[in-house]
Amino acid sequence: MFVNINDIKNGMTVIMDGKLCQVQEFQHVKPGKGAAIVKVKLRNLKTGAITVESYNSTIKVEKAHIDKKPMTYLYKDGDNYVFMDSETYEQVSVPEVQLEEEKKFLKENLEIKINFYEGEIIGLDLPEKIEFEVVDTTDAVKGNTTNNAMKDATVETGYTVKVPLFIQQGEHIIISTVDGKYSSRA
Repeated sequence: MFVNINDIKNGMTVIMDGKLCQVQEFQHVKPGKGAAIVKVKLRNLKTGAITVESYNSTIKVEKAHIDKKPMTYLYKDGDNYVFMDSETYEQVSVPEVQLEEEKKFLKENLEIKINFYEGEIIGLDLPEKIEFEVVDTTDAVKGNTTNNAMKDATVETGYTVKVPLFIQQGEHIIISTVDGKYSSRA
């Protein structure tokens, strides 16, 4: 299916110049002279490379059909992460290099969606917020009561996040997967 480049949205998956890409940002630019152009920041879904391109506002781009399959994260096996389809019990291994950003949020039995393009895994969608247990945290410094004082806390996956001073080891917190920051207590 082809769409006008003026109709693209952030997060849309398109085929640009023969490459499968996700639109990160776009901007319509109308210079003083000449035709309008669209500047697009694209992330290549196979290589992870990010490019910024300018296109004439009259062109059409091919919208890629992405299949999203709900799956459950099971465990890490060497350099692969293993997921299971909850309906068919089929297991799928995803190489660690494809999950550079997502791996810090993966914990056992987490429900996610794996994205497929023409039968090939191109990534996964995490829930917007995930609950984690704090396994290690530094002590608050006495007298450090400035506005928004924060300290480091390590959660069960090994990810380190800044949390408020009152968070203690063993507590459950919620982390946003959008920006990787502390959201609230669980």
